Amino acid sequence: MRALNLAALMFLAVACAKEGANSSSTASSTSSSSGSVDLTGAGATFPYPIYSKWFSDYAKLTGVKINYQSIGSGGGIRQVSEQTVDFGASDGPMSDEELAKAKGGVTASLKFTPDLIAGIFMGRVTKWNDSRIASLNPGVSHPNQDILVVHRSDGSGTTYIFTDYLDKVSPAWHASVGKGKEVKWPVGLGGKGNEGVAGQIKQTPGAVGYVELAYAKQNNLPVAAVRNKVGQYVAASVPAVTAAAAGVAESLPANTDYRISIVNAPGADSYPISSFTWILVYQHQTDAVKGKKLVDFLNWALTEGEKVAPTLDYAPLPTAMAANVRARLTTIDLAGAK
Repeated sequence: MRALNLAALMFLAVACAKEGANSSSTASSTSSSSGSVDLTGAGATFPYPIYSKWFSDYAKLTGVKINYQSIGSGGGIRQVSEQTVDFGASDGPMSDEELAKAKGGVTASLKFTPDLIAGIFMGRVTKWNDSRIASLNPGVSHPNQDILVVHRSDGSGTTYIFTDYLDKVSPAWHASVGKGKEVKWPVGLGGKGNEGVAGQIKQTPGAVGYVELAYAKQNNLPVAAVRNKVGQYVAASVPAVTAAAAGVAESLPANTDYRISIVNAPGADSYPISSFTWILVYQHQTDAVKGKKLVDFLNWALTEGEKVAPTLDYAPLPTAMAANVRARLTTIDLAGAK
């Protein structure tokens, strides 16, 4: 099984990503041409001599050109706070007040409700300091920064899981967008594959998107805790996904074929954007030898194989459900079509 993670990445003011389109003319005025400069910085005059030496030597070694304006520590703090340069410099550290005022200065894990997630991905919540975000996350400094939605550009099961969740929890989403491997996104920028979405989030200040748990962890993406069906805020994890499956399993009929959704599952520990992943097997095997090998493998996967699933951030089935699936394997016909 897999978890889908809502990931939001917001850079500290002291580690701003380059936003060339928004760079001020002041920050680039001393360069010979805008295309010849790889990085721009501004700030303290005190270290300017050594900075100049470093930048010159580094350009000779690597070809990377750095334009630095010696405008004083205050100017450096202002420009890095406004994200008009790639880096700033100051002879004194930024104060708490200065950090709080800087764009992109959210570092705490956030809480999201179903309605808030739908609002963001429908383009109805567009700023990180929106009251609907701030009210859920008191004590966190929220920058006046645009939210950039990132979604899949290709058809995918990951998109199906995420839109299946939104379709269930948001009447507005159900009425206007719906669910599917591909949907007409109201807003946002597309990325190919989970890796494409993760990459866009990682490199873009203010971005938010959905990726599988493994991709969020591999890319060190901050993730949001999502309010589940019973009102608990739960972050994605292997146990939380297994809990979601267990919450749904309790109400399954004995003859279920397991083609079911486990998004917004009941249970205090359930992560609400979770899903099974399926192996598709013919009921009637035309080759008895191959059929037996396949059944043997599936039995192994549901016992020994399950044990290693958490090491790759996949959640094992609940014990009772795994036993039921193994029992279902005994109904596979190895003698050919009847």
